[in-house]
Amino acid sequence: MSCAVHLTVSGHVQGVGFRWFVLQEADAAGVTGWVRNLPDGRVEVWIEGEAETVRTLEQAIARGPRHARVTAVERRQETPTGRFREFGVER
Repeated sequence: MSCAVHLTVSGHVQGVGFRWFVLQEADAAGVTGWVRNLPDGRVEVWIEGEAETVRTLEQAIARGPRHARVTAVERRQETPTGRFREFGVER
């Protein structure tokens, strides 16, 4: 079953390769969507894919890359759009 989630990740998540970590994990998982930095220091992520795969990626995001420190992940369940063909980094 396809699902979509919108995440907002807080903590020390900018300047530590967080977006590239998410991109690599998303590509490996085969999900679509995007990741981007927010002006307030958080990172925003939109993921679409099979529910189990999305959940696994969410768990990786909650851990983050080695130099990151994730303090919170806000999660909203969304309706899949089907408009993405791949996972990308937005600026």
